[in-house]
Amino acid sequence: MESKDQKFDFDDILIQPAITSLVNSRKMVSVFDENHMLPLFTAPMDTVTDSDHRDVFRKNNIYAIVPRTETKHFTLDNCYQLNDWMALSLDQFEQLFEAGYPVPVTGKLQICIDIANGHMKRLTDLVRKTKEKFAGHLSIMVGNVAHPGTFFELSAAGADFVRIGIGNGSGCSTSVHTGIGYPLASLIHDTFMEKGRRGGKHAKIVADGGIKKYADIIKALALGADYVMCGGIFNKALESAGHTYSANKKFDGYTVPGDQVDQYSSEVRTAFNMGSVFYKKFRGMSTKAVQAHLGNEIRSSEGVTRMVQVEYTLEGWTENFIDYLSSAMSYTNSMDLPSFIGKPDWNLISQNSLNRFNK
Repeated sequence: MESKDQKFDFDDILIQPAITSLVNSRKMVSVFDENHMLPLFTAPMDTVTDSDHRDVFRKNNIYAIVPRTETKHFTLDNCYQLNDWMALSLDQFEQLFEAGYPVPVTGKLQICIDIANGHMKRLTDLVRKTKEKFAGHLSIMVGNVAHPGTFFELSAAGADFVRIGIGNGSGCSTSVHTGIGYPLASLIHDTFMEKGRRGGKHAKIVADGGIKKYADIIKALALGADYVMCGGIFNKALESAGHTYSANKKFDGYTVPGDQVDQYSSEVRTAFNMGSVFYKKFRGMSTKAVQAHLGNEIRSSEGVTRMVQVEYTLEGWTENFIDYLSSAMSYTNSMDLPSFIGKPDWNLISQNSLNRFNK
C-alpha cells in the first residue's frame, strides 16, 4: 500500500510572522473582498440564518445563504426575487434548471447546491450543463468534497465556489459513522498548492466545517482558503435564526430550556448585555428531523442536535474578528486579502507547543 503523508488540523500549526513588516498600523490593512464583504459565509443551516433575518449578517459584511428548509418550494422566479445566496438540493436544482426556464436578460442567480457528497458525477455533469446555458447569469457554489482532485473537476465544470471539508463540522457526524474525511487544514493547503501548480483560473476555495475560533478562520485563509463558512460560531450569536430560550434556573438551561424568546427584540438584547443567560437550538442539516422536513427518505442521521449557550452579539463577534484578522495580516506584511490568502509561512507544532499557547 502506498505510504501517506500525515495530515494536519488547525491546532497543529502556527502562522509565522514576516521577517519585516511594512504595515505600521492595522488601519492600513483591508480585510474585505471586492464587494466590501468579509471572507465569510454563513453555513446554509436553519439554526444560523433564514430569509427573514439574513440582513443582520449582511449588515456585518458577512455573506448569508438561505437554507434548503426555506427554498424547498422555490421556483426560479422566487430565486430571482430573493436576490441573494440560496441553498437548493441537487434534485431541486436539477428540476428548476431543466424545466425550460429562459435565460434572463439581466440579473444573476446565486445558488449553493447543498449536498453532503459532492463527489457524485451527476453533480459535475449538472454544473457543466447549467453553466453552459446560463453563463454569466448564474453563480454556483457546490460541495462538499474531501479530495483536491474533485475540487478541480467541479472547477473545470464551471463551479464558481467549491466547499471543501467533510465530517469536520460541529453539526456533522459523517466521519464518525463512515470513516470518510480529510483534515481540513491539510485539505485547504493541498488544494491551494495544486492550484498554484496547475495555474490558470479556478473556483474559489470555501473552507467549511469545524471552525471553532477566530484563529481557525485566520489560519484557513493563510493556508489558501478564499472564504470560510461558519455554522456553529454564528449560531452562538444572539441574532442567529436558531430558536432562542431563556435559561431555566431549575434545570440550568442546558438540558431543559426555559421559555422561548424573540432574540431580535430590544428587551432580550438589553437583558443579554446585562448578563442574562440564553440558549440556542443548533442542529446539522443531515439530522433526521431536517431530512423529514425536506421530504427526504432517510434511515440514519449524519447530523447532531443540541442546545448551546449564546456567547456574543454578531456585531461584537465581527468587530473582534476584524481586529484579529487585521493584526495577523500586519504581522505577515499583508496589506489586503490577496496578499494574505495562501501567502504566509507557517510551522507544524508539537502538542507541548499547543499546550503552551492555549490559555
